[in-house]
Amino acid sequence: MAKSNIQKVRTSDLELKDRLVSIQRVTKVTKGGRTFSFSAIVVVGDEKGVVGYGLGKAGEVTSAIAKGVEDAKKNLVKIPVLHGTIPHPQEMRYSGSEVLIRPAAPGTGIIAGGAMRAVLESAGVKNVLAKSKGSSNPHNLVKATIGALLELRDAYTVAQTRGISMSKVFNG
Repeated sequence: MAKSNIQKVRTSDLELKDRLVSIQRVTKVTKGGRTFSFSAIVVVGDEKGVVGYGLGKAGEVTSAIAKGVEDAKKNLVKIPVLHGTIPHPQEMRYSGSEVLIRPAAPGTGIIAGGAMRAVLESAGVKNVLAKSKGSSNPHNLVKATIGALLELRDAYTVAQTRGISMSKVFNG
């Protein structure tokens, strides 16, 4: 993987909305029998280019979701969103899940399923074509989608890293 442009974001001045991606009942087998608890994957974002995900585990559903939201707020990152879509197509693989996201024309909407849709909506992407290949495990899909979004670079970032003006980025 190339050098990524991860920008950590502070939560103090953001209005974050949380989305529950998945909740599962998990079992721990002990000498005294089975112990049940819950695991929740939560995605939070301000719908303006800031998104993060978290995992919460607890004995009750509400506690697991609350822990997931707190964990997600600690992992917020900034991604480039241009005119409601992404700057360029991007593929990413995480474990068994592979995602492909492509920019779309205004009015297309978010063409994506389950876990990917939650991440893209939270990030503020309005028009995008997305495809998930391989494993549909929500943990891996969320991580692959956020990984793909982190690899995106807008024209300003490209100009900065190359040390050239914005006009030369487009005109070569």
